[in-house]
Amino acid sequence: MNNEKTPLTPDSNVQSLDQSDLALAVRSFLSSLDVNGESRLPQRAYLAIRNAIRHLQLPPGKTVLEREMAEILGMSRTPVRESLVRLETEGWVRLIPRRGFIVAPLVADDLQQIYEVVESLDGVAGRLAASRATNEELNQLEHLIKEQEKALELNDLLAWTDLDDQFHNYIVDLARNPRLRGIVDSQSDQLYRARLYTIGHRPKPIHSVIEHKAILAVMRAGEPEAVRTMLQSHRHRARNEILEALQSMPASPEETLN
Repeated sequence: MNNEKTPLTPDSNVQSLDQSDLALAVRSFLSSLDVNGESRLPQRAYLAIRNAIRHLQLPPGKTVLEREMAEILGMSRTPVRESLVRLETEGWVRLIPRRGFIVAPLVADDLQQIYEVVESLDGVAGRLAASRATNEELNQLEHLIKEQEKALELNDLLAWTDLDDQFHNYIVDLARNPRLRGIVDSQSDQLYRARLYTIGHRPKPIHSVIEHKAILAVMRAGEPEAVRTMLQSHRHRARNEILEALQSMPASPEETLN
């Protein structure tokens, strides 16, 4: 079957890490798993590789060699192989004949489908959160917005991207619906990767901060339906920016799957 989807190049400002930097990043993440008591090797490998892909430490199109990953993770190739098979079923990596596993490229069609789902879910989360959040929790949202403003003043777009992710995830938490949380989690990491991947090719996100303030104001006013509409509109605008950025970026030979 002929697949017409076109993979797109990463942000030229995001450089892939060398082997030693990747090892440091992965081992730092594994330390957090130690604190949380996660000892199952396939799960540790899965979480570590997925986290590296999410943060572009393993960029789109990058070949993931089982032997190298096993060495970095400090385990045998068997749990690494199991984790890569799981990541393939979830769309994080692809198995390419004669090449092995590569990190899945970001594809505009895929992202549009994810955003269509997340726009609706964010609206539901906002509507529920507006009815259930305490004043103290809304103050935490305000704190995140202030931190976003500081990040923009310092032109720290990586910090802003992380804070933007925290803002949206906290609203989902405030909905207090574990099933909704699970569905959003299955998609949100791919959106984070796309935002990080394109951050240097999009307008400085000043407008996003303005919209975050407006969303918070309507939450404080206790207007759930207005919050739902505003969050969906906010996500829709962000989607258009990201898709436009992806489409304008030249194809990279590293990401060619043929």
